[in-house]
Amino acid sequence: MKITQDIVYDSGNDLKLDTYTPDTKPKATLLLIHGGGWFRGDKEKESFLAEKFVNEGFFVVAPNYRLAPADLYPSALTDVFNAYAWTKKNTLAANTPIFALGASAGGNLAVELALQKGIPTASWSGIIDMYDWVTQHPEVKAVMNKEQHFDAHESREIDQDGNNDQFYKWFILNYVRNDLNLLKSATPLTRVSSKSGPVFLANSLHELVPISGVLKLQQALADVDVPSDVKLIAGTVHGEGYWELALPQTLAFFSSYLAN
Repeated sequence: MKITQDIVYDSGNDLKLDTYTPDTKPKATLLLIHGGGWFRGDKEKESFLAEKFVNEGFFVVAPNYRLAPADLYPSALTDVFNAYAWTKKNTLAANTPIFALGASAGGNLAVELALQKGIPTASWSGIIDMYDWVTQHPEVKAVMNKEQHFDAHESREIDQDGNNDQFYKWFILNYVRNDLNLLKSATPLTRVSSKSGPVFLANSLHELVPISGVLKLQQALADVDVPSDVKLIAGTVHGEGYWELALPQTLAFFSSYLAN
């Protein structure tokens, strides 16, 4: 495996990405998007998962994107779309199908690639139910969780077990600086169409991210005849914390589109 770090894909915003290249010709390309509530996180935290996919024959691209509150929605989404455009032009990716995977906020951005670019995507604990959830929970006080030492651990090792509605509300509103109109625009459910790509959705039943987003998105996709797979996992583990359970089904989901 060859790792190339800090390739500039957007010089205007000094945004960089890392690539992970298998030793043999890749069979597919994966855009791997980090999480962190849109306000923290880094591409380098995806090295563990990137290696897993490289071992399966994927060329992996892991981008950074602008973070809130300095840069609000749609900055991160614009950046991920630009990383996707860079990937499509890359020689190694040019003749392979391109997939996307993200967890948590990265899952939100990956879903947007499926909805707007039509590529098969996997989302682990993606943030999907945003505007409705916030407006339906006025009693929940938005509070940042300062106890989780996110920057000290890889994504799969972060302790985000169980419900935390206050923190969930906080980082959603932080993404739009409390602007409910902007939050409505930021909600992926508003962009489902018959041209959307198929989606694999994983979520724990009692975790940080409510399963309402998974259920709403699956129903919206079904309404326009777009296929989806859902894996609801027992327990409270969030995102990449359940990678051992979600990875085999994610690989199987992607493999089903390799021949198409």
